[in-house]
Amino acid sequence: MKNYSTAKKTSANLSVASELIEEAKALGINLSREAEKGIADAVREEKTRRWKEDNAEAIADANRYVAEHGLPLAKYRMF
Repeated sequence: MKNYSTAKKTSANLSVASELIEEAKALGINLSREAEKGIADAVREEKTRRWKEDNAEAIADANRYVAEHGLPLAKYRMF
């Protein structure tokens, strides 16, 4: 996961349930840091989803090949 702690920061307006904000502040949670982590997680997950979608055909082809022919170099496996 990329470390954004030293990246240039930009202000953003967010709408968050006020009760949640109050609870987080009472618990000493750094809202900016946690919001950044959540957004980074969402970006990573979406990139992964899109990569899988974009490559679904190639993945299916590779799986079909292995199902029909077995793993390449399987005879050299030690397990």
